[in-house]
Amino acid sequence: MKAAVLTEFGSPLSMKRVPEPVLGSGEVVVDVVAAPVLPYAAEVFAGARRYLLTLPVTPGAGAVGRVRACGPDATKLAPGDWVLCDPTVRARDDALTPDITLQGLSARGEGGLLLQRHFGQGSFAERLLVPTENAVPLGPLDPAEAGRWSALCLCLVPYGGLLAGGLQPGETVLVSGATGNFGGAAVAVALAMGAARVIAPGRNERALAALERRFGERAGTVRLTGDADQDRERMVAAAGGAPVDLVLDLLPPQAGTVPVRAAAMTVRERGRVVLMGGVGMLGGDDLALPYPWLMRNSVTVRGQWMYPRDAPVRLAALARSGLLDLGRFDVTEFTLDDAPAAVAHAAEHAEPFHLTVIRP
Repeated sequence: MKAAVLTEFGSPLSMKRVPEPVLGSGEVVVDVVAAPVLPYAAEVFAGARRYLLTLPVTPGAGAVGRVRACGPDATKLAPGDWVLCDPTVRARDDALTPDITLQGLSARGEGGLLLQRHFGQGSFAERLLVPTENAVPLGPLDPAEAGRWSALCLCLVPYGGLLAGGLQPGETVLVSGATGNFGGAAVAVALAMGAARVIAPGRNERALAALERRFGERAGTVRLTGDADQDRERMVAAAGGAPVDLVLDLLPPQAGTVPVRAAAMTVRERGRVVLMGGVGMLGGDDLALPYPWLMRNSVTVRGQWMYPRDAPVRLAALARSGLLDLGRFDVTEFTLDDAPAAVAHAAEHAEPFHLTVIRP
């Protein structure tokens, strides 16, 4: 089959013929119809993100496609079914702390690299091998809409953070990094889950204006100045008198700790702060939060990488119900042969609700 292959960090993707995936028990082979391209994929392929990724590799994290073949243990999936291919692959020999690899993207530690040996190849290919539990049924789809449904791969990340933070209907959420690709998705997902209002701080005025147009008064935008105290006051004011119940940080590695700290300290007494971004991953200062403030206000701070196993099923149901409107995403599609151009396009269009997709 044909696939885009990264042979070494810093080199462009090349089109190659690679072996067909070999189906085994507990696995599904999927014909890839639409594979989303991450806005920072070019940074990963250049080696700038320092991700654990065994080369050569077919990259691509997640896809929407149709089941080609199922292993003997599949009881509900059948050839031809539309599925979301969840890229978060978990080892099956430790239910408590499973090793994890992000298919076609990265791994967590040595155990994740071991898992990558079998499930490392990603979705920039005609076909994809996934664990059975990672093939999430989507129901009937218009093939022309497959690219839009691949936005679920993007939305899954902030969904995991909002689940970790225990978001309840009617609460106020602050999304740190709201003008980024994942941050914009977080605004949409939080509102779909019943948030009364989402505070969206950022420096990109065009992206902030776009959020206002899409969500109206339910999205309170704040232009950051870089002054931590002033920015914190502006974010609190944008909540319109309501307490900030939950802060979700999705800032990238290039951001410093100052905006993370300012956002976190807007949260109310007994509020929750969830850290999902990349701040500090490439060096720099660590995040410092005041011990007395945390203790006396009973604030919960937790890190969250990705999402629980059942999140893809639950998120797909949100989209099917119409609560999460995938029609908000503007989709630009490329052929597999144009994968390098798709990667460049994704980097140039990293604002909220811009989705770059490869259609093999």
